[in-house]
Amino acid sequence: MEQQISPRAEIHPEAVLGKNVTVEAFAKIDKDVIIGDGTWIGANATIYPGARIGRDCKIFPGAVIAAIPQDLKFKGEYSTVEIGNNTTVREYVTINRGTASKGFTKVGDNTLLMAYTHLGHDTEVGNNCVIANSVQIAGEVEVEDWAVIGGSSAIHQFVRIGAHAMVSGMAGVLTDVAPYTKVFGLPAAYMGINYTGLKRRGYSREQIEAIHDTYRVFYQRGMNASQAVAYMADYLPASAERDQIMDFIKASKRGVIRNSFKKSAVTEESM
Repeated sequence: MEQQISPRAEIHPEAVLGKNVTVEAFAKIDKDVIIGDGTWIGANATIYPGARIGRDCKIFPGAVIAAIPQDLKFKGEYSTVEIGNNTTVREYVTINRGTASKGFTKVGDNTLLMAYTHLGHDTEVGNNCVIANSVQIAGEVEVEDWAVIGGSSAIHQFVRIGAHAMVSGMAGVLTDVAPYTKVFGLPAAYMGINYTGLKRRGYSREQIEAIHDTYRVFYQRGMNASQAVAYMADYLPASAERDQIMDFIKASKRGVIRNSFKKSAVTEESM
């Protein structure tokens, strides 16, 4: 199968397109753009210099990739947007280039960015993530693998969203979301562990209960973060999940969400 390029598309001669790439009418692909094999670029999508898009991606109409950052400290330095393989970018998503801070904004493999989502400069989104409609992610945010962020949520600059975490729709996330947890509200509060997501991904009952035990220490024993981590290291059985949680807490710069949401106010089905 050959490239399928609409005669109404605008493609800079220095852009590099792989095999079997499709570009629909009125899409614009600028210079210094690399697009991998089998990727589809929808009508009216705009791909600016510095975009690196992997294989078998789908870029839907109206998406804007690699526009310059919305950041006053940006001085025109060279930077990129890197998108992995088999990732879908839906209508009117905007992904800004990096700044001198990191030099790139990055999205991993097999990730879904739903319509109207914004990724700010120097943000990193991992593999197998789902970012729902109209999520607004500020600059230098880190979203780890398998995280899910519900629609219309807002993520503060420099926040980290841990692996396998679930952020409920319309949440306001001001501090870090620990791995395997669910958060909800404005400001976002701890709702428990992401039991449903972990079960779907093949975690055993024993693994899930061990994760739950780790967070009972963090949220229910009245310790500060460093005391809780020390207790986990001394008294909880070693596991990859325990160590991941401990490392995440220790590395947090903005602090991890500690307040808990009253479950009587919302059911799990509404999450």
